[in-house]
Amino acid sequence: MQSAAAFGSGVLRPCPAPPLRGPSSSRPLLPARPLRVSSSTAAAAAAASSTGCSALGARALGFGLLPASLERERKARHVACGAGAAKAKEEEGGGLLKTLQLGAMFGLWYLFNIYFNIYNKQDDSVLKVFPYPINITIVQFAVGAVVSVLMWMTGILKLPKISGAQLVAILPLALVHTMGNLFTNMSLGKVAVSFTHTIKAMEPFFSVLLSAIFLGEIPTVSVVLSLLPIVGGVALASITEASFNWAGFWSAMASNVTFQSRNVLSKKLMVKKEGQESLDNINLFSIITVMSFFLLAPVTFFTEGIKITPAALQSAGLNVNQVLTRSLLAALCFHAYQQVSYMILAVVSPVTHSVGNCVKRVVVIVTSVLFFKTPVSPINSLGTAIALAGVFLYSQLKRLKPKPKTA
Repeated sequence: MQSAAAFGSGVLRPCPAPPLRGPSSSRPLLPARPLRVSSSTAAAAAAASSTGCSALGARALGFGLLPASLERERKARHVACGAGAAKAKEEEGGGLLKTLQLGAMFGLWYLFNIYFNIYNKQDDSVLKVFPYPINITIVQFAVGAVVSVLMWMTGILKLPKISGAQLVAILPLALVHTMGNLFTNMSLGKVAVSFTHTIKAMEPFFSVLLSAIFLGEIPTVSVVLSLLPIVGGVALASITEASFNWAGFWSAMASNVTFQSRNVLSKKLMVKKEGQESLDNINLFSIITVMSFFLLAPVTFFTEGIKITPAALQSAGLNVNQVLTRSLLAALCFHAYQQVSYMILAVVSPVTHSVGNCVKRVVVIVTSVLFFKTPVSPINSLGTAIALAGVFLYSQLKRLKPKPKTA
């Protein structure tokens, strides 16, 4: 077959076709004359042949002289080829958009978490004179509950149809969620932000331990070995931490236990039953937030009492506007970073989310050290780095390990 260049911009003149004669006459029905193909038709045929979009290339097309059925097939394949190319281009653009959206969500997750720790630590600095961490926690849950209800009322978030059985199953999750956030605030009030997050790097250790006890998941040897640098790094950072005290240390440890208990309970209890509508992650988090507020409200009333009031703050000699503003901003960032975390978990694998959480902890530790000018020794930095490296290794091994054996 001749190449597209052979057609040029002129006229193709193959050998003249023999004249077509009638059955009973020697006179030709049609005069013999060469076939003429325009340059546009030839170029189109050559393009079709070179791209492979149609099984009928320039040679098979006959340059516009096909029977009607083949001509229709050619046109149909040409349309299908164009539609396929457009769809591929659309998918490529959609994939890029999804990547950008995911990157933006990770950025917001880190940003909200950074500001939560900054505002919360500033609040907790106030709590050294005004020591009521339960009040700070109830404010955070109250703001989160209001945001969740507004999202349901405005239709931003679809109001879930939830049964009584599901509420009973969610109640333990809300309970440990409440305790985990309360213990985190108590720890932040006692030690530096960087040290709290270094201790919280031990979450994988408690995840493996609790999963083995309650779910019967036996970890592999490699996963167990990856916990050694985590435990060793936290221990090294603890003995060299300038702000170390046992109250802050055990509060952070209790936060690890409760948060990982929440994860284990979610696997054990939140099973979709026949006839029940499954909850998406955002609705689940919103329901947990509302329930946490109602769980903590009576505890606040019977223990610390309602202390976040202008009169109480003023009597303590504190700047009322400053404390209330920081408490509100901390509460908004608290709800925002956890909700974005659940949104990310809905579109990525748990392992990817775990790696992102490890990176987030590094970012929070570094920014808090810089913002609060926390004194950090070289050995303390080494211990933190070893612990975080162990968390990353654990995340990678969780992805590579086979399905855990059950006892």
